[in-house]
Amino acid sequence: MGGLLARVTLRYGSAEVEVDVPDENFAGVLEVKDVPGCADPVGEVRRSIRSPIASPPLHVVMRGKRNVVVIVNDHTRDTRTREILAGLLGELNDAGFQRKDVTIVFGCGTHRKVKDDEAKVLLGEDVWSRYEWVSHNCDGDVTFLGKTSFGNSVYVNSLVAEADAKILTGDITFHYYAGYTGGRKSILPGVSARETILFNHAMMLHPAARSGVLDGNPVHLDMTEAARLAKPDFIVNAVQNTNGEIIRVFSGDVEAAFIEGVRLVDCLYKVETEPVDIVILSAGGYPKDIDLYQAHKALDSIIPIVREGGCVIFLAECRDGVGNQVFYEWMKERLSIDEMERRLKSDFKLGGHKAYYLAKALGKVKIFVMSSLPAEELEAVFNVTPIESVEEGLREALKLTGRNAKIKVVPHGAAILATKKDAN
Repeated sequence: MGGLLARVTLRYGSAEVEVDVPDENFAGVLEVKDVPGCADPVGEVRRSIRSPIASPPLHVVMRGKRNVVVIVNDHTRDTRTREILAGLLGELNDAGFQRKDVTIVFGCGTHRKVKDDEAKVLLGEDVWSRYEWVSHNCDGDVTFLGKTSFGNSVYVNSLVAEADAKILTGDITFHYYAGYTGGRKSILPGVSARETILFNHAMMLHPAARSGVLDGNPVHLDMTEAARLAKPDFIVNAVQNTNGEIIRVFSGDVEAAFIEGVRLVDCLYKVETEPVDIVILSAGGYPKDIDLYQAHKALDSIIPIVREGGCVIFLAECRDGVGNQVFYEWMKERLSIDEMERRLKSDFKLGGHKAYYLAKALGKVKIFVMSSLPAEELEAVFNVTPIESVEEGLREALKLTGRNAKIKVVPHGAAILATKKDAN
C-alpha cells in the first residue's frame, strides 16, 4: 500500500487507533453533523424542564405527589445521566421533593444489575451516596398493568408501578428494530418483566421493525402502548453528539417530547451515501463496544452501504466479552437463517436476534474483527475473521475486493444510520 495515505483516528475501547487508507481507494469518512455540546448542559436540562413539550411544567405536574421514581439508563449506554439528574433533581427540590422522596431506578431491561462502582460513575458521587438507587430485575417483583393491542401482557417493576410519580430519562438515538431509543423505552424494556420484553422483541422480524422507522413499526407501537399503561408523568431525554455531550434536551409528554427529539436525531445522524466495497468501522469506543452484543448495533447500521461480497473491518474492544449466552450459543450452532427465523417466531430468546442479524450480514459481506475477544472464539463461534490490526484487515480485504476497491471509514457506527443513495 504505497503512495499517499489518508489518516483517520478511530476509537477502540478507551483508546484511539490511527488508520491509514491508500488515497486512491479512499472514498471518504462517513460522518455525522457533529454539533458542539452545550456550554451549560445542566442549565439546558433545567430550561427544557421549565419549557416542556405538550405538558405543564414539572412543578405543576408534581402537585399532590408524595414520592417519585426517576428511571435512568444503565451501564450499557453512554448517557449523560449525571448532568440530567443534576438539573432534574434540582427542579424536584425546588418543587418541594426531598432526597427521601426520590428513588432512582436503573432501567436494565434484561441486562445485569449495575455494579456499585459503575453506579458511582453514572450518577456522580454526590447522587450515588445521598439518594436511594436500585437496578431493575426483569425476573424480580413486578406488577401487571394490562395488555397492549398486540396482546402483550405488560408487567413492570412494582416499585415503579406503585410510585406516585414516574419520570423517564435517557437519550435518543437510533435502535435497529425499535426505530429509536428514548421515551417509551425507559418502561419497555427498561423496567419491564422478562416475558413482556420477550413478547415485544419477538416482533423484530416485521419488515417495519428497523432503525430509523416508527410508522407501522410494531416493536415501537407496542412499547408506546406499554408506556401509556405505566402512566409516566414526565420525560427528560437528551440528544448527544458523538463525544457524548448534550446538544439539546427534550422534556414533557412521553410521546410528543420524544418525537421532537427524533426529528433532531434524523437531521444530525441519518446519512445517505454511495455503496462501497470496504467499510472500516468503529462502534465509537467504550461503552458502545463494551461487549459484542452491544457493539453489533454499529455493524447493523452500515451493512446497507456495503456492496454484496464486500468487507467490513470492525473495531470493537468487547472488554466484557460476548455479553449474551444465547447469542453465543446460536452462533456456535451455525444455524441457518431459516432455522433462526423459525426459532425467533416460535420461542423468542434475547440474543438469538443478534445471531440472526449477524448471520444475515455474513451472508452478504466478509467481516474482519479487531477485538480483545479470543481469536479462536471469533473464528469458530462467530464466523468472523480475527485480526491484530486494521492494517492486517485492510490487506486481506483488498485481496478479496481488488486493488481498485473503494473504502469508506465510519468512526461512529453506533450513532449513525447509513442509507444507500439511489442510483439515478
